[in-house]
Amino acid sequence: MALAPFNIRQNPVSGKTYDDYKPMDIDLEAEGDIEPTIDTDKGYVKVENADGSVTINIGQMASPNKKIDDDFHENIAMDLDNSTLGQIANDLLRLIEQDDQSRAEYLQQIVMGLELLGTKIESPKSNSADGSTSVEGQATVKHPLLLESIVRFQANAQGEMLPSSGPVKLRNDGLENKGVNIEAHALEMDFNHYLTSTAKEYYPDTERMFFSLGFCGTAFKKVYHCPIRRRPVSEFVDVKDVIVSSSETNIDSAQRVTHHIKMQPSIMKRMQLLGVYRTIPLTDAGPTKKNPVEEKIDDIQGIKPTQSSNLENELRDVYECYCELDIPGYEHEDADGNITGLRLPYRVTLDKSSREILEIRRWWKPEDDNFLRKGVFVDFIFVPGIGFYGFGLLHLLGNSTMALTAGWRLCLDNGMFANFPGFLYAKQAGRQLTNEFRVAPGSGVAIETGGQPIQNMVMNLPYRGVDAGFLQLLELIDSSGQRLGGTAELNVGEGNTQAPVGTTIALIEQAQKTMASVHKRMHAAQAREFELLKELFKEDPESFWRENKFPAGTWSEAILVKALNDVNLVPMADPNTPSQTARIQKAMAIKQLQAANPEMYNPQAVDERIMDMMGINDAKSLFAPPKQQDPMADPAMVMAQAKMMDSQAKMAEVKVRAVDVTSEAQNRVADRESKERISMLQLAREIAVHPESAPIAEKFVKPDVQKLADNPNV
Repeated sequence: MALAPFNIRQNPVSGKTYDDYKPMDIDLEAEGDIEPTIDTDKGYVKVENADGSVTINIGQMASPNKKIDDDFHENIAMDLDNSTLGQIANDLLRLIEQDDQSRAEYLQQIVMGLELLGTKIESPKSNSADGSTSVEGQATVKHPLLLESIVRFQANAQGEMLPSSGPVKLRNDGLENKGVNIEAHALEMDFNHYLTSTAKEYYPDTERMFFSLGFCGTAFKKVYHCPIRRRPVSEFVDVKDVIVSSSETNIDSAQRVTHHIKMQPSIMKRMQLLGVYRTIPLTDAGPTKKNPVEEKIDDIQGIKPTQSSNLENELRDVYECYCELDIPGYEHEDADGNITGLRLPYRVTLDKSSREILEIRRWWKPEDDNFLRKGVFVDFIFVPGIGFYGFGLLHLLGNSTMALTAGWRLCLDNGMFANFPGFLYAKQAGRQLTNEFRVAPGSGVAIETGGQPIQNMVMNLPYRGVDAGFLQLLELIDSSGQRLGGTAELNVGEGNTQAPVGTTIALIEQAQKTMASVHKRMHAAQAREFELLKELFKEDPESFWRENKFPAGTWSEAILVKALNDVNLVPMADPNTPSQTARIQKAMAIKQLQAANPEMYNPQAVDERIMDMMGINDAKSLFAPPKQQDPMADPAMVMAQAKMMDSQAKMAEVKVRAVDVTSEAQNRVADRESKERISMLQLAREIAVHPESAPIAEKFVKPDVQKLADNPNV
């Protein structure tokens, strides 16, 4: 028989069943009149067949205790009645309006800071009705201390946090497996390719974020999965578009965070066609209302808003609110099924003009039993303040910039009034019915003096000139602001080249303390940004390699998720070095150490490290190729050779001495023999003269005489 459809609805939190379950059509087929057994707790249907067999249908009905991804991530606004949706919309719009009003003074400070940037070109020829000057002709120049500090900070941050090769590097703590390391390097290369090539908006958005961070002290990155681009994105959100109550301390613990989106009508239609938003009729957007910051930005850029006659093309004000709600039918329950009243995190999107809710989605992980809100926004803080918003260069240098601006204007106005002075004139000189005398170069103007000397009728005002003390004060304010803003020029590499290395490093650290702390906070925030991107890639792995034609790794869903779980991805930037200037100064300190103790360092290794720190990638190619290795160049071999040569020298000396001794003995023998020969010759001569002595000589020396006689050389 065919059973009637079985209707069931599941509480998204506890999994309990109710009488008003959401319809889920399940057609159960059974033979004969045998009734199936439906177990709603375990989530299966058992049918005993006529032949004695049993058929168990698993998966035809969702288990109440198990959250299905499709159901979990559904737009539950589709299932709520208009009364419930209207109440939620009214409550949220009221709270969002209160949050927006609480930051009104903060936005007004930003407006004043935009004025101090001095990027708007203003003519000094203004009248007294112009609020920028008090009198006609007064200078309108603004000191560039604030703007210079922001631009330098942006340039340094861009150079450190956004290298051309990519902002991500891996930190593989404790992993020694060769396969894991190869996979990790492939992940690093493809992650950098994603942020530099696939997500082309990442680098421009991050550079804009650096300017906003340096200016007002707080900037946000929104990390989310874009349904139109079908991939994770990390986009810069201006501080004026993130509405948070001033009573909050940080964005992670804020009870309510609202992103104010100026959405094009075409984007709204795309989101509805994709099923992200409810397909409901919306009223006309109406005239766009801008906050004071947006109005000031338009004024600085020279943009004059125009009212469109076609309201259908107006941008729509959309509030994407991350908040906590207790929605009827989706209440939190304890283990016994009792409603606790705990508010759960949701993402609610509203259209402000029509006051309609476009979507409500659960905003915690399905496996999270603590129901903690998922991260979306990453806050970058310049200097942590005493409230939710941080302190930027606007707050650190705003007053100094105003003082220097006033000083510059006084100096310029002093020069102007010295060349075009104001004056006082006697009443008798006023009969020409004018009190303004403007003399053009090379021309003159007649004045009635009533017969009095002209010098008695007109007197120049006693303007005081700018003295050296005033200029010194301006210089002191400027240098103090530069030190605080991190733009002071450090001359640690000039002057005394024999300065101790410790002193040089101390100067570097002292001058870079403010920027170094800011750089470390940016490094930590960017690491959180990469973690959020990793979580999004786990949810949609294919988006990681979809637009990469030549990926470094062979990716599949399982391989990518495993790599993302195994590897830590951190920013490429060095958290201990805030700028290229500091890096070069550290390199100079290393060179000084090597020069002071040359025997302790490898000169080529030191130079390679210094060139590496300076950003020279092909440092090794600049060095001369190594000479052919001489085996005797080894210090041990040289010592052994020296010892051998010393031994040979000593042996040669012994031989020379032995030869000398032998030669001396031979010389003695030869000398003795020579003397004997001479004596024998003298004896033979005596025998020849005195024959009577022959018998005696014959007895003693006959053998020698005979020997002499036998020797033909004698």
